[in-house]
Order: sequence, then C-alpha cells, then structure tokens
Amino acid sequence: MKILLVVLTFFCAGLTFAQKVYSVEYENQADVKVYVVEYENQADLKVYKVEYSNLAKDNEGKWFFTEYANQSDKKIYFVKYENQSDLKIYFVKYPNQSGWNNLKKIYLMY
Repeated sequence: MKILLVVLTFFCAGLTFAQKVYSVEYENQADVKVYVVEYENQADLKVYKVEYSNLAKDNEGKWFFTEYANQSDKKIYFVKYENQSDLKIYFVKYPNQSGWNNLKKIYLMY
C-alpha cells in the first residue's frame, strides 16, 4: 500500500506543469507565439507574473520569466499582430485573476 502511495505521488507530481517561460528573440526559436491583447475579455489566457519560480505551478496562468532558455518549460515569442499568434494573453495585476478564458488553447502550455 505504501508503494502504491509513493507511485501515485510521483505520478501526480508529474502532472503539475510549471509555467516557467523564456522570451526568445526570434520567432523560429519559440514553442508558442504570444500576442498581448488590450482587454481582458479578448485573451485566451490571463497571466500573472510571479517573482519566484516555485510560485509558477500548474497551468493556471502564473508565469515566471527565466533568465535562460534552458531553465524554462516553454519558450515564447511576442508577435506584433494578433493574427500571427498561437495564444492571446492579458497581464493581470493580482494572482487570483489569472486563468484560462479559452480552454481549447490550454494544450499550448503543456
């Protein structure tokens, strides 16, 4: 029974996806192309920037921007035009405001 509990713990830990992102310089280096919208209701994802990497957990819009690409889970590129993007985001002021508006795009950040 203890072994089963340990296995389930590791399995569940693997399902939590940290949102450590790195902003790349060129579009072809990115996993996801991102456009920042002007209004919250236009966004697929509302993002809150956290100060520490351990606060960026799960796939709920809490992002930690890493200093180096190899520290990130996803590399993103900020595009100039909405139609060039894979994901539209809006930066929120408080952590409880973050989250998905469009669950069809949630796969992009796994």
